[in-house]
Amino acid sequence: MEVARDFIKNYLPENILKIIDLETLELQKDSFINEELQEVFSDMLFQVAINKQEGYVYFLFEHKSYPSKGVAFQLLNYMVRIWEQKIKKELDQKIPVVIPLVVYHGKDQWKIKTSLGEMIRGYEELPEDVRRFIPNYQYLLYDLSTFSDQEIKGEARLRILLSVFRDIFKNNSDELLKVVYNATLALDELEDQETGIEYFETFMRYVFNAGPQLTKDELEKMIHQIDVNYPKGSEMTMTLAEVLRKEGYEDGIEEGIEKGETKALVKTVMKLLTKKFGVLPADYREKIGQLDVFTLEMIIDEIWDCDSLVTIEKYFIA
Repeated sequence: MEVARDFIKNYLPENILKIIDLETLELQKDSFINEELQEVFSDMLFQVAINKQEGYVYFLFEHKSYPSKGVAFQLLNYMVRIWEQKIKKELDQKIPVVIPLVVYHGKDQWKIKTSLGEMIRGYEELPEDVRRFIPNYQYLLYDLSTFSDQEIKGEARLRILLSVFRDIFKNNSDELLKVVYNATLALDELEDQETGIEYFETFMRYVFNAGPQLTKDELEKMIHQIDVNYPKGSEMTMTLAEVLRKEGYEDGIEEGIEKGETKALVKTVMKLLTKKFGVLPADYREKIGQLDVFTLEMIIDEIWDCDSLVTIEKYFIA
């Protein structure tokens, strides 16, 4: 709740913020995301007094690495569900204000327009007196991928949350270590250290599960860094890492190593074949990219005995 209040206070436009009574902010238990989209989106609905009337602030978090073109339509669908729920439960024909916010933290910058009208073909060309019959609205967008460290504002927990959201999809363990380092410094600011530990555990679970796979050396480096900067969290981190190992995390590390090895071998095979036979056809490149480590090593061993590209077709996956 405090993190949401902190976000609203620091990021909502001033003209909206001045008519919101943050003291009335209250989290609602309902979610409006269906099962098919739960891996892509998550949401939170907060009731709050807006202009001295019952109102809501609806957060939609998009977790994909690229933005969705249909967000404006999906948001409208969720807002209609909120209104339908209010009408059915309270038998009131008046519906409350719902302010929609989208928080996005993918790799690609958000370049999609933030209004429903942009999705309607020919909307802008319609006469103004006709457009008033067509539903349209705009949502607030927070593209965390564009935020600098200086632009991430708020109290410690909010800064940690937004920083890890911004950097979690970077396939670079050094970037992840930097996020953890900054998080430990921010958590040290909290007066309630027990709450800090709980928040740090939630944060580390997200880092381990959603971030890039770490090697054992990188994991040990991270734990050492935490031990130096935030010793209160080092024991929890080691315990959590052990739990995740038992849950298959270590298998994930090995899988990551194997993927890296496969990628390197694919590159080697492509290079050697190109050197011997010239530019490879696109279908050959695609099929080579699907081969496993063992098969790629066999091709490398036999490559100089091949008379033509046809010779290696026996290794291709059917």
